[in-house]
Amino acid sequence: MSRKGNWMQTYTGRAFYPYDLRDEDFHIEDIGHALSMLCRYGGHCRDFYCVAEHSVHVSYMVPREHALAGLMHDSTEAYLVDMPRPIKVGFPQYKDMEGKIWTHISRRFGLPLVLPKSVHAADAEILWHEMTALLHPVPAGHEWGMGSERPAILRPEIIRRWSPEKAKRKFMERFKGLTK
Repeated sequence: MSRKGNWMQTYTGRAFYPYDLRDEDFHIEDIGHALSMLCRYGGHCRDFYCVAEHSVHVSYMVPREHALAGLMHDSTEAYLVDMPRPIKVGFPQYKDMEGKIWTHISRRFGLPLVLPKSVHAADAEILWHEMTALLHPVPAGHEWGMGSERPAILRPEIIRRWSPEKAKRKFMERFKGLTK
């Protein structure tokens, strides 16, 4: 079967064609592994903190019926990498590709095409906890454009800085627990 464009090899050894997407090309083993190896904030945090850990935390911050969407909300980054928000806004092609990949992931794993508001809210809230736990204080005269209010209680202790191995294990356990 002929496919369009160049391909990349995934963790499980499969060929992934980013310009010829098919639902069956997306595998949870590839997603869990890749997200466990991706450092958030473009690597500009004091300690390694991966997208997989972030995703697990988001999945526990939303109502149970949205937990799988919370876990998978950044799964496109397994194929595109985690681009920091201030940079992402200047790349409409990235956003377009992200949308195309999300469409296939959502069909493959039975997720809503549009993420629930609770997932967006949890993602915004966890940024505050991550910022407190992982980043240096904001430089004088600068503020983060968080898009959400600061939570009444900051909980940096929920950020554990799991190793890639532990993050992958926790991500996969959470996925299996939510899809039984």
